[in-house]
Amino acid sequence: MSTKDFIEKDFYKVLGVPKDATEAEIKKAYRKLARENHPDANKGDAKSEERFKDVSEAYDVLGDPKRRKEYDEARALFGNGGFRPGPGAGGQFNFDFGDLFGGGPQPGGGPAGPGAGGFGGGLGDVFGGLFNRGGAGTRTQPRRGQDIESEVTLSFTEAVAGATVPLRMSSSAACKTCSGTGDKNGTPRVCPTCVGTGQVSRGGGGGFSLTDPCVDCRGRGLIAQDPCPVCRGSGRATSSRTMQVRIPAGVDDGQRIRLRGKGAPGERGGPNGDLYVVVHVDEHPVFGRRGDNLTVTVPVTFPEAALGGEIKVPTLGGPPVTLKLPPGTPGGRTMRARGKGAVRKDGTRGDLLVTIEVAVPRDLGEKARKALEEYRAAAEGEDPRAGLFEAAKGE
Repeated sequence: MSTKDFIEKDFYKVLGVPKDATEAEIKKAYRKLARENHPDANKGDAKSEERFKDVSEAYDVLGDPKRRKEYDEARALFGNGGFRPGPGAGGQFNFDFGDLFGGGPQPGGGPAGPGAGGFGGGLGDVFGGLFNRGGAGTRTQPRRGQDIESEVTLSFTEAVAGATVPLRMSSSAACKTCSGTGDKNGTPRVCPTCVGTGQVSRGGGGGFSLTDPCVDCRGRGLIAQDPCPVCRGSGRATSSRTMQVRIPAGVDDGQRIRLRGKGAPGERGGPNGDLYVVVHVDEHPVFGRRGDNLTVTVPVTFPEAALGGEIKVPTLGGPPVTLKLPPGTPGGRTMRARGKGAVRKDGTRGDLLVTIEVAVPRDLGEKARKALEEYRAAAEGEDPRAGLFEAAKGE
């Protein structure tokens, strides 16, 4: 992405969100537009493909809090008719944008921030190029590949135990037809306008010069003598690939997993981007989830609850366990089967929380009805609601 694009493109408008949109609103808008314009869903539709690239480019900036801040600050300085600095001592502009925005490589050796286009070392490098502070060669340096976001839906059991799933992804990569050269025969020539740097300088007044991407080679530093028919001389094309991705055990619904170096390939020897996988988990008909613990509701008969006894309880993917009910167990009591829950990050397991539910039969046989009538007569005088009324009077 060029400095001019970074300043002039309205990424908020591309995603259809206001400038004060939250991170969640930006992510929601991106996912909706990415699904609608994904190349796999719009085969042969060049407009949708271009729209998909624009949406991805906008999210690469606005989806990263640090890059979004840099973008907003750059737009504030340059977005309204250009920046008009006043002259310093001797008529020279002496404000250090590198100190303000912080250039240099990020941790891990990659350029600042993820992105479809990348900015080298961040806005410090961008403004360094604008004010002729070593920016002439930045376009020919290695450039980090873009980050990719994908989604996967797992069954409840897969989420608890972990699973390996295939993901089909589309991203920008070096054109296979021309090996990324942009030339049909693989023999591009050095751009005579920028002499291979990809940039041209022009006087900006006030004692400094501005650096823009070369319009003849579109910032590549090379010009195709016979443009590749697939990438049209750009050297980049949309590539689809299927990857086997391991989802760790114990993931939650909505969790976002980062896989380093599994995104789009870098340019000119730059590192690959990262792959972000958003996990969706289907509900289970029997089990639920509460953090690292699994939950299950088990019905028991009235005699089991009143007299106590042993009951068998199902577990997820394993043999049932036996729990001992103490006499007089009320409905709603929760018991614990240790080590039968979800897998934690350290490899240990949470617990299975068993909620007791006293089952009331809808239809009684004659013998059972007679026995209950006898029980009611024997328990006459006991009122389980007496304390409730006494407590109500005290308020």
